[in-house]
Amino acid sequence: MIWFGEKSGYLSDWVTQQWVRATGRRIRLADHRWLDGPTGNTRIIGKDFFQEYAEKHGLEIVEGRSCGLVEDFSGLAGGLFDPGRVAPIVQDFYERTSAYDLDNWSEWHGFFKPFGLALAMIFSRRLQQLNIPLSPMDSSRGMSSRVLQMRDRQTGRLAQTAWVRELHATNHVIYAGSYSVCNIPGHPSPCVKVVFPLPNGNAIVLMKPASHTDGSFSLTSAGNGFGDPGFYFTVHGKDGTLWARYVKAMQEKITVYSAEQDTARADHVLWFFRKQFFRLHYRMRRVVEPVPAR
Repeated sequence: MIWFGEKSGYLSDWVTQQWVRATGRRIRLADHRWLDGPTGNTRIIGKDFFQEYAEKHGLEIVEGRSCGLVEDFSGLAGGLFDPGRVAPIVQDFYERTSAYDLDNWSEWHGFFKPFGLALAMIFSRRLQQLNIPLSPMDSSRGMSSRVLQMRDRQTGRLAQTAWVRELHATNHVIYAGSYSVCNIPGHPSPCVKVVFPLPNGNAIVLMKPASHTDGSFSLTSAGNGFGDPGFYFTVHGKDGTLWARYVKAMQEKITVYSAEQDTARADHVLWFFRKQFFRLHYRMRRVVEPVPAR
């Protein structure tokens, strides 16, 4: 790997950033706060990123059994989403994510698997970010799941919630992302915003929620262009300048539903140019607290 120094990082990262600058929109972050989010350094993201981020920004880390990705599920109401139609355990999972153990199974579409391997070798393993499992065996021993609420030290207000997942079999960080509820100007309902820090910028996924008659809940990142829900790459410059590249070809859908007792399940499907290239299935089991002996 060719190193360009602390400012630019490795060659592969620098090339990606130049692509975003050349093909994306140059905007002022102050005018597009919905594209704000944590940015990474040029060396590594990893499992400790958000502890360091919170310390740098004067935020307090709160952990515990009651920490969820979404503080209040009803805050997503609007458009195609009605919280009252969602199965109770699905809502509970989002509001108390840390109270659940996770298992997952992964499947690559055969044609795309070499690209997944290249992504891992060039970016993901080095950065310890977005390490999508290459084989079902990678996730065979389960994963850790840490939910970190970052709150204002004075008011207690929730700024954002980090979710860090690490594979036990490989010790690779699958995802280190921050979650929040976001309103996109001109869009009829709130979206779930997930930010994955990357060198000098981030990847942002804006997902529109929907409830369904069977009690399931879905999040979809898809749209027609800049300003829609979907996938964005950003590069941050000086003085509040931001380059944002909307990637219409990249789309995903997460469907969460009630399953066995104290269990929810999720299907996570990703498409590239309308071709399914990767699928994840999650089982989320609510941890039953032991009854104290008398």
